[in-house]
Amino acid sequence: NQSTDERPETFPYVSVHPLAKRTNFADFEPVDSQFSAVRTEKQLEPIARTRDTTDTTTHNPGDWLSKLDLTSAELSVNQENQLRQLLHQYSDIFSSKPGRTNVVKHHIDVGDSRPIKQGPYRLLNPERKAECTKQTAEMLNNDVAEPSFGPWASPVTLVPKKDGTLRFCIDFRKLNEVTVKDTYPIPRIDDTLDALKGAKYFSTLDLSSGFWQVELDEGSKEKTAFVTHEGIFQFNVMPFGLTNAPATFQRLMDLVLRGLKWSCCMVYLDDVIIYSPTFEQHLKDIDDVLKRIKTSGLTLKPSKCFFCHQELKYLGHIVSAQGIRPDPEKLEAVRSFPIPSKTKDVRAFLGLTGYYRRFIKNYAEVAEPLFDSIREKHNPIFVFTPERQLAFELLKERLIAAPIVTYPNFDYPFMLQLDACDYGLGAVLAQNIEHREHVIAYASRTLQPCERKYSAPERECLAIVWGTQHFRPYLEGRPFEVWTDHRSLQWLRSIKDPTSRLARWAMKLDAYDMVIKHRPGKANSNTDTLSRYPLKSEVVAVLQTNGIFIGPLEESQEIAVNLWDHCNILDGIKLAQRQDKNYSPLISFIQDDIQPDDEVLHRKLQNLAKTHRVIDGKLYRVRKFEEDSPLKNNLSPHLLVVPKSKRLEILKLAHDHPVSGHLGRRKTLHRISIRFFWEGMSRDVAQY
Repeated sequence: NQSTDERPETFPYVSVHPLAKRTNFADFEPVDSQFSAVRTEKQLEPIARTRDTTDTTTHNPGDWLSKLDLTSAELSVNQENQLRQLLHQYSDIFSSKPGRTNVVKHHIDVGDSRPIKQGPYRLLNPERKAECTKQTAEMLNNDVAEPSFGPWASPVTLVPKKDGTLRFCIDFRKLNEVTVKDTYPIPRIDDTLDALKGAKYFSTLDLSSGFWQVELDEGSKEKTAFVTHEGIFQFNVMPFGLTNAPATFQRLMDLVLRGLKWSCCMVYLDDVIIYSPTFEQHLKDIDDVLKRIKTSGLTLKPSKCFFCHQELKYLGHIVSAQGIRPDPEKLEAVRSFPIPSKTKDVRAFLGLTGYYRRFIKNYAEVAEPLFDSIREKHNPIFVFTPERQLAFELLKERLIAAPIVTYPNFDYPFMLQLDACDYGLGAVLAQNIEHREHVIAYASRTLQPCERKYSAPERECLAIVWGTQHFRPYLEGRPFEVWTDHRSLQWLRSIKDPTSRLARWAMKLDAYDMVIKHRPGKANSNTDTLSRYPLKSEVVAVLQTNGIFIGPLEESQEIAVNLWDHCNILDGIKLAQRQDKNYSPLISFIQDDIQPDDEVLHRKLQNLAKTHRVIDGKLYRVRKFEEDSPLKNNLSPHLLVVPKSKRLEILKLAHDHPVSGHLGRRKTLHRISIRFFWEGMSRDVAQY
């Protein structure tokens, strides 16, 4: 009815549904005799798209709603009706089938690496072969995968699930080895849980096959190819098992929920939690989050979504208005854990209990006999001594009886309570609120072999150093109390050598505003009273910004932070590599695929390329680890190659810099070798 010069401000609202395999093309609604279209003020919004057209959960709202558990939330009839009305508005995003978003696409950067083809396919028994055929067909039908004609191929493996079915997995280890790593951060679980302070209502969302809702860019699809007895296929969506998949998915969810995260919701990969102080506010927050999910084209699995609970499971913990406690199901796994019969069993048990170490006072001290058992690398006989048996049972007991830890309240000051023994450090972060002490978290770690040689006062200093660093997000920028033995402070005051280890520790705590309080020595031996010290205390020092200090960081970390990363040496090395006659041809060969005419040089560069990588324009040597080396998880796999023109500068920084300490040959060599590589480094350090 509008004139031809006018354009409608909004388009008619259109509901779009995927066609089922057997259905009418359309259902027609009668219109009035004037054939006028009905205008609506509602804006057109993207509808989550699912690739499997047999899914009907978006057609019949009752189907998906029946899969939601709304009765266990203990809501009143009126509250439940309000929740149902809200969820009905988003019926199209609840589906057991994955949607497809275009907010981000996953890219696989392999640098200059040549295609990796692992073949032929692995032999399978008839049962597994049939399962492989079935799951491949499902992926093809749902547009998850397609035939591949590229040079890449990774093998398939079928992994048994707990229910006896088989999980279809691709062995992407070779591809991951040559993939440039994405450094996008995955949230810390403890930081995520701390954000829930003050909430009384919680809802959790789980995406339907979350990774499969992210498309691959065209150039990356062929790299995900997998080989089966039926041929080679490649993914159209981001598969599980890629090294950078978690980073991409976290980036996606952070973009989707930008502005809501940290205020009313948190997200850890595909696990979303919405939290609010009141029911009315919670409905609004749910509406805001679901609106973002819908607009992005993502879908949620209804059977894994829970709304408006006052106590809910999230990231292996039970969260409520009262605080956080371990998941009882996980505790049952601890309670029923059998006595270890091999080192692998001990590792599994420590992994299970270590996840909840924030709930266990002096965890490292209690678990030390078990850690000691896994350090026995060359002992072919596994011996579970009575001491280890006692530690095993004690850890079980302490975790099962773990207390509820409260959320931090930044309106009140924190207390850091510390303890050090011959082989471990313990810390308790607490707050005194309304004359009651509330534990925020426990922390502990074992001492390194070199640290066990420290004197008792040095270990007390180290405890302060480590404890303040461990809980730095809570302590930095605000005054707090440290309860420890005052001898550590006396040691700091008596320092005469400004380059000693204690002096370097001292410089690290320059930014902290803390009051150190004396704890009588008899309290040290009573680990059961670690979190509650005598009320009468003596203030022995006030450490303020730019005042007296103590400080942390492992020696290798300290140099990495204070020297290499905060000077121009790294950029200088990059330029010097390009100017070096030995390294420049290798960089060009690896990065730019420039082939030398000289056959001897060509063979030499081919061999060197096997042990070198070019990352961000800099040449790195690939570090070699033993297969079972614990250093694999702690050290970078790449060492920056230092040309001859820059080696003297590295030696001066590592030995002569004011914070370097003028250490001996062995320690200086260690300091350099954890970050850099050049032939003859040991000789050069000794001569210097």
